[in-house]
Amino acid sequence: MNIPYRHRRVLNSLGTVLLVLLLVLIVVWMCWVVWLQRYVVYTDDGAMLDFKQSAYEMSGKEAVEPKAQQNISIFYNEGADAIDTSNEMEQINGYYITSKMFQEDYDNVMLQIERLKAGTAVMIDMKGDYGSFYYASTLPEAVQSASTNIPQVAKLIERLHSKGFYTIAKISAFRDYNFGLNNVPSGLYMLNRAGLWSDNGGYYWLDPSNPTTTSWITSVVLELKSMGFDEVLLDNFRFPSSDKYIFNGDKPATLASAAQTLMSTCGSNDFVLSFCVEDPMFSLPEGRCRMYLTGVGAGNIAQNAALTMFEEKETRLVFLSETADTRYDQYSVLRNLYVAEEVEARKAG
Repeated sequence: MNIPYRHRRVLNSLGTVLLVLLLVLIVVWMCWVVWLQRYVVYTDDGAMLDFKQSAYEMSGKEAVEPKAQQNISIFYNEGADAIDTSNEMEQINGYYITSKMFQEDYDNVMLQIERLKAGTAVMIDMKGDYGSFYYASTLPEAVQSASTNIPQVAKLIERLHSKGFYTIAKISAFRDYNFGLNNVPSGLYMLNRAGLWSDNGGYYWLDPSNPTTTSWITSVVLELKSMGFDEVLLDNFRFPSSDKYIFNGDKPATLASAAQTLMSTCGSNDFVLSFCVEDPMFSLPEGRCRMYLTGVGAGNIAQNAALTMFEEKETRLVFLSETADTRYDQYSVLRNLYVAEEVEARKAG
């Protein structure tokens, strides 16, 4: 079948126009996909779009592979500052201050600490699960909390030190959205490798076996140590409870190895590095450290203590309690600051 020349020209012109339109649509689609990437959130059920991302505390950045040789330096203790296990720790009995307390009830927090005696152990949140810092960190990748009055926290820390308290800084270790977002290879991936896995709260978790992860935690601990804190507690020192992320190693052994690495880089004879864990059978590293347990009812204290695999339980095992229940007192305990009045009145009586 012969197609007239004029008809062939019309068909060729039409084909050219359609091809151009197709190319334009492809370019527009690619631009649209790139723009949408900032709103992609990974959850247990897969990826979803969340157009409220801009309302998060941090000023977000697209997750990218780190530059070559972009590692955080690790400093190993030597000589006089090496770990000294002969320097005994004492049993602690004190209080903790959450970020919500100093964000929403700062004046009452200051009032409560003025009533405490010198030497009291006081723990304060310094870095939350989202990865936001509640103090003016000088670390390059630190993201300050937008909901926190940083100067007020600085005054609070100064007062804790000036009153002669035993000060403990609490930071989230492996649950860290900010660092995971900007250091993707250090996080735990979804099973389909589409991106980092996040828990039901939308938080990314870091891989405890990744050297960048332990380097980052080391830098935060050393900064807080230089600020005069007597102890740093690594909260969320565990793997998340889920089977929807990739990790093929031995989890207990990996956590134990990470703890030993952090102790070797941060520990010293006048500083305590501690771990808040889920399993009381967690293997503590050698050195000046403690195990913290949270959510343990007063009736289950002895049962959990019996499962621990270290000596000096009264000194090295710490319970975090919301109440003034006296059954915790046989071990180290930190209670909610809001029950301090009741506890201190009982001590005075």
